[in-house]
Amino acid sequence: MKGLVVGSTASLALVGLGLFWWQGRAQVEEGAPPPMDVESEAPLPEVPPVDPGEAIGPAPPEATELTREQRRFFRYDRNRDWRITRTEMLSTRSNAFRKLDKDGNNLLDFEEWAVATVDKFEGADADGDNELTPGEFATTAPKRRKKPRCAC
Repeated sequence: MKGLVVGSTASLALVGLGLFWWQGRAQVEEGAPPPMDVESEAPLPEVPPVDPGEAIGPAPPEATELTREQRRFFRYDRNRDWRITRTEMLSTRSNAFRKLDKDGNNLLDFEEWAVATVDKFEGADADGDNELTPGEFATTAPKRRKKPRCAC
């Protein structure tokens, strides 16, 4: 009895699988292009070459002129929200490690770096909200040295 149930289930499964295969094959054949007769096929028309000198693309975006201070501000303001968070300020200060290396061993400890950066940030943050506005950030600009007119 058990063999009869297993056999009939297996045969129904095979018949169902065959129907799905046959139906899927018929759908593929419906969408296939009609066969072409090679002898009577007309030659394909030639496509004229396109001269790229005649093509006109979209206009490039307008560049805005930023002041030196605005460019410096945006080097720190990574998300362009016109606010420099403490994290943004700390993430870009690694280039000045030689000034921050207090013990002179050419290794910048995190403590040496973080203390100087936090002091600079807190000194510039006049209202104490842990964010620098463009005006507050301008106070952190390095002092410019006057270049001599000639090297006599």
